[in-house]
Amino acid sequence: MNPDASKKVADFFSQFRKQTYKKGELLIRADDAPSGIYYLTSGNVRKYAISQKGEEVVLNVFKKGAFFPMSFAFNKTRKNDYYYEAMEELTLYKAPIDEVITFLKKDTDVLYDLTTRVFRGTEGLEKRLAYLMAGSAYTRLVTELLIHAKRFGKQRDKGVEIQASETEFAALTGMTRETVSREIRHLKEKRLVSLKKNKLFIEDF
Repeated sequence: MNPDASKKVADFFSQFRKQTYKKGELLIRADDAPSGIYYLTSGNVRKYAISQKGEEVVLNVFKKGAFFPMSFAFNKTRKNDYYYEAMEELTLYKAPIDEVITFLKKDTDVLYDLTTRVFRGTEGLEKRLAYLMAGSAYTRLVTELLIHAKRFGKQRDKGVEIQASETEFAALTGMTRETVSREIRHLKEKRLVSLKKNKLFIEDF
């Protein structure tokens, strides 16, 4: 986010009550109408749906500086179908939806920055969708690894480190954990990645 826009957003949300959540706690449940817009100051939140098979399908991960669920704010009549869950202990502020909309209407710099981020995110979703519909298990996993590395990876001497488990990547790609494990093994054999506990290292990224 643009530094000026980021400060304006932080100043706006800091007027409201600060909240904390523990890992695994739900901020919003499916079928519940969100009572406000959350602004994340630490930690990550995952947005997911439950498939007909009872499997979790992760649609997005929000990190520090994100405010959500904006789709519900702009279309209040739409049913909420998703769960929002803390991935670790986190802190955030929650503002009334109407006040957030008023704030965005008054500050075009923040609205422009938000729009830019939405379109950037849409491009990533389109890429994921293309590989989910037509790509092999290998290309689906590689695409998700690259997206995850770009958003959450930590730069190291000869590559990028990602902190995520095979189970989490299974939920992100819509594949089984066994399939993800097999494809990661193929990547390891090609010396493209290495894996230690829940940390995956992408070589020469």
